[in-house]
Amino acid sequence: MTEVSVVIPAYERADIVGRAIDSALSQTVDDIEVLVVDDGSDDDTASVVSGYDDDRVRYLAHDTNRGVSAARNTGVEAATGDYVAFLDSDDEWLPRKLERQLAVLAERGEGWVGAYCDVATAGLSQLGRVAGAVSETLFRSGAAREGGRELAESLLAMRVFMGPGSTLLVERDALERAGGFDEGLSIYEDWDLVLRVLSVGKLAYVDEPLALTHFTGDAPAEAYVANDRRYLERNAALVADLEARGVPVRRVHRMGLVGHFLAEGRFGEARSYLDAGTVARPKNLARLAFWSVLGLQARTRGGKR
Repeated sequence: MTEVSVVIPAYERADIVGRAIDSALSQTVDDIEVLVVDDGSDDDTASVVSGYDDDRVRYLAHDTNRGVSAARNTGVEAATGDYVAFLDSDDEWLPRKLERQLAVLAERGEGWVGAYCDVATAGLSQLGRVAGAVSETLFRSGAAREGGRELAESLLAMRVFMGPGSTLLVERDALERAGGFDEGLSIYEDWDLVLRVLSVGKLAYVDEPLALTHFTGDAPAEAYVANDRRYLERNAALVADLEARGVPVRRVHRMGLVGHFLAEGRFGEARSYLDAGTVARPKNLARLAFWSVLGLQARTRGGKR
């Protein structure tokens, strides 16, 4: 039995998947296996993975492209570890990432089934650093960052942001009880999984940036609209409970969609998701101004109008 199974979904990632694999193999926790799930690539992803002379690396492949959720589910099904950790193929870990998470879980004890950590973003421009500072000020709050139901509420209400696709470590048994990733989601699929994991146990928060993300593009705003709708529908009971207690979950999510359209410079479409109650809040006005600046820059670069 392995201690940790690392699941790396990959599609057309021959040029960068090695960085993710190397970071997993460089962990201070040695008892791991690295499962690279090739989701129907036509490039040299298979050759890159097979080039590793390390018994801990295993290559799995889909005949056709089925999406990131299906690739992660294939990895989980093949995993033999007590824990499963997820790592996106364009990201990497710092060497003590797994060690720190396992240590925190050992301190927490029974009922804590996993842990996530903070992330840092590689290669940030000056604008990116400003964006990070603004996000820290405007978006994060004093909401619960670990636990069970309280963390689920923070996550669904977007009062806590996490990147489970590269930060989550969770007991394999808890994943099986949670039911795996929804293969109908291509965005929010990791948050959706976290909500289901939190229905069977608690997640701890390691307040250290132990994962490093590399921005390789984002989905268009309309993809966020479709996935957000499915995500809220799948978790309708929790949404209804929160809104009955005065937490405007749907309004918060609409505001997030406004941000995606504004950041693409699509101001007319962004306006269709706004309402008077949203605009009335001072913090939201600051967010709108910030996203609008991003949108104007997108237009200057020739982005969508």
